[in-house]
Amino acid sequence: GSEMCIRDSYVGAILFNGLSEYFFWSEFGVRYNFIAVDYLVYTNEVVGNIMESYPVVPMTLGLILVTLVVTWYLFRRDLALADRLKGWRWKAVAGPAYIAAVLLAVGLLNFNPRFQDSQNVYVNELQANGLYKFYDAFVKNELNYKQFYITEPEEQAEAFVHGIYGSTGDYLHAVRCEGPEIRRNIVLITIESMSASFMERFGNTNRLTPVLDSLYKQGLAFDRVYATGNRTVRGLEAVTLSLPPCPGQSIIKRPNNAGMHSTGALLREKGYNVKYFYGGNSYFDNMETFFGGNGYRIIDQKSYKPEEITFANIWGVCDEDAYDKVIRSLGERADTTAAPFFAHVMTVSNHRPYTYPAGRIPIPNDAKLRSGGVMYTDYALGRFFEEASRQPWFANTVFVITADHCASSAGKTEIPLEKYHIPALIFAPGLITPQQVDKVISQIDLMPTLFSLLGMDYDSHFFGQDALSDDFRERAFVATYQDLGYLEGDVFTVLSPVNRAEQYRISPTEEDRYNLVLEEGIPSQELLDRAISLYQ
Repeated sequence: GSEMCIRDSYVGAILFNGLSEYFFWSEFGVRYNFIAVDYLVYTNEVVGNIMESYPVVPMTLGLILVTLVVTWYLFRRDLALADRLKGWRWKAVAGPAYIAAVLLAVGLLNFNPRFQDSQNVYVNELQANGLYKFYDAFVKNELNYKQFYITEPEEQAEAFVHGIYGSTGDYLHAVRCEGPEIRRNIVLITIESMSASFMERFGNTNRLTPVLDSLYKQGLAFDRVYATGNRTVRGLEAVTLSLPPCPGQSIIKRPNNAGMHSTGALLREKGYNVKYFYGGNSYFDNMETFFGGNGYRIIDQKSYKPEEITFANIWGVCDEDAYDKVIRSLGERADTTAAPFFAHVMTVSNHRPYTYPAGRIPIPNDAKLRSGGVMYTDYALGRFFEEASRQPWFANTVFVITADHCASSAGKTEIPLEKYHIPALIFAPGLITPQQVDKVISQIDLMPTLFSLLGMDYDSHFFGQDALSDDFRERAFVATYQDLGYLEGDVFTVLSPVNRAEQYRISPTEEDRYNLVLEEGIPSQELLDRAISLYQ
């Protein structure tokens, strides 16, 4: 009986893993990776998300039934011979054989990645073993930079970076603007999973984002902005700390991340009231510790009264409720001599299970479609601007609207550039003339660009720069949790463990304007040195 239970458990575990890998692939386009490891910490949200997104009960019952049938079919002969298998002699032979087989299997898992060397990542991922990839991601949760990546002598790398930024010591450089500082309220909206590819402006014909497309025509519109990563914490890190991404965990999830040189700290020193709005529970992804430790006043789901929530799912309140909370919290601020505010708003609705209030958009609220999540998020943004435009503070406010990351990061290469292309615009009627900016820009450049538009002087540790200045060097930092990409011109340099570097050239085709072709060797040592120094 106990042996039968063990076999049932073993078969059930294999089938459960197979089913899990299927759904993970359908969501992310790869085997288990760093996301699977990272999500283990937040069981309430993740399990809740799964329960709301999939028919869990029928699948579980089906899994149990299939497990029983498969176990009976595989082991029916063993059951008949059970009495013969009880003796110590048989176990003395079978035990070591099983142990040897397990060790051989583990060795084969280590050996298998040697064959996963195709330039097409999908091919490599299809060959891979999900559980081994999970283990590999777990081990690489934190990577010692100098151990795993190509480096240069520290003095050489420092001098290189100081030369780019005109900085000294701990990368401090002075940002000085001509003319007086413009005191404006600032609202920064980072939209969950909003790929540029969802927009009509970038070729989508499904009319999912009429509000965002309309705002693009009314503001300073950036057409070639790249997210630094593929997780919310990466996007928040980029616009808050203005730093290139680091391998392993985001700084937001690392210890000792309080009191940093952040956009909030800079504005607080200039007399701004600094707030972070999140429709969910800010303990998720360590946001509460990070933003609280860096001087932001946090307004999250715990701050909502019951009557302020009309709709919520496992990730938090719907975007309409979140924006209404922003409007109420910013209040009646007609007095332009009062302290200005900086409000950073992080949305949640454009996330699986893609549920939202009924009757808002043509896509039914129970369809659980990504397109519905995108369209509802856009609808809620439009409703926010309608309401904000009636507020006394609206005329004295500048809005920055962007995404935390794209909806998916899977592609033919380890870092498919089209899956990092995000919308970004600065909107302030009467202050900013509508303009299209076609430069290659990093997500880390958005806030420094805004600060220069507002004429702010400050001493900066930011690696982001004013994208509108004449001496701005077009480049973008684009990374996964272990591959660090640097795009400049048509050359994309990627640094990877262990001490690997590759360069790709963008070679557009009719189907893919971001098509990357792997170059032989390193055709541009200068760009490689730049990538190494900046990341180091």
